[in-house]
Amino acid sequence: MALHVMLVAGEASGDVLGARLMAALRARYDGAVRFSGIGGELMAAEGLDSLFPMAELSIMGLAEVLPRLPKLLRRIRETAGFARAEMPDALVTIDAPSFGLRVAGKLQGAGIPRIHYVAPQVWAWRPGRARHIAGTIDHLLALLPFEPKFFEDYGLPCTFVGHPVVENPKPTPAEAQAFRERHRIPLQAPVVATLPGSRHSEIARHLTVFAEGLEQLAAGHAGLQAVVATVTPIEREVREAVAQWRLPATVTTDRANRFAAFAACDVALAASGTASLELALAGVPSVIAYRTSRLTGAMVRPLLNVDHIALPNILAGRTVMPELIQERYTPQNLAAALAGLLDDAGARQSQNDALAAIARELGADGPPPSSRAADAVLEVIQRFQSRQA
Repeated sequence: MALHVMLVAGEASGDVLGARLMAALRARYDGAVRFSGIGGELMAAEGLDSLFPMAELSIMGLAEVLPRLPKLLRRIRETAGFARAEMPDALVTIDAPSFGLRVAGKLQGAGIPRIHYVAPQVWAWRPGRARHIAGTIDHLLALLPFEPKFFEDYGLPCTFVGHPVVENPKPTPAEAQAFRERHRIPLQAPVVATLPGSRHSEIARHLTVFAEGLEQLAAGHAGLQAVVATVTPIEREVREAVAQWRLPATVTTDRANRFAAFAACDVALAASGTASLELALAGVPSVIAYRTSRLTGAMVRPLLNVDHIALPNILAGRTVMPELIQERYTPQNLAAALAGLLDDAGARQSQNDALAAIARELGADGPPPSSRAADAVLEVIQRFQSRQA
């Protein structure tokens, strides 16, 4: 009988993780694996027929979630009901803990091993939530090397599998040059990689301020251009906004050439999240910016236990990438921080040296994270089945 794994992803980064995990599991079972659940276009390409569009789950922040709460609660019930009816060999919820962990919680006692892929960053705020998570799932797959010790102290088995960014191929200078040529970007033009986020709410908050900051930067940097990297679910929204910008900008959703696009840029401006590590692995000196709604920011700030929000800075224990958050997040500050990198080769090199060390910590020198994640999932299934025998 084929292995049946149910996967539940809630956003673009989870779709990448899910697709890679599916491919790694299929390789171990010579293709004899059945998948079900929720995912995006990459997981669909690996054979997943999503229960409903993953885009319904790509929201963030209390003020953004509240209006859609009734529908989200209904989707949680539907997803858990599907799992109970299908009885997969394992449920793997991927990131998006507000949705995935609630689904897992409804399957308590259902006889399905529950694995969550990407440790929720409760070590950053409200660490006591780890105790609740330990009662909701059976195993956790962690991307960061310090996370297993943290969660195991709360009684939750946890495996460090490495961060998915280390699986991204490092682009060559020739690929970077080819990207510029393909998009008619002059080889000598200063270019800023621009990553405003992957959710509709992030686009609404970031694109206008990013545009104003880049326009101010362009005033002192002749020929400045932007490369805006986005994802398919929000592509139309991004293209319509970028079409109004006063500086030349190339919009790309091509994941196959995403890192060539990064390497074609001199510096980057990114919303906090996985993008900061993608840029780190691509060797692009970056500025990290983020703004939530005032309500969400006011509620979260008193609970933070970390000094930084960008993952490279958290791993380094210091400011490697400049961070502009909430009230410091202004067009003037964005322009000044980017100018500081564009105009100072030493600052760019210093950032890249620090990021190379972080890449090694994230598993760059070991087996691919998706391979390690597949092994961990199969080990959990085998342990569960041996206890049931």
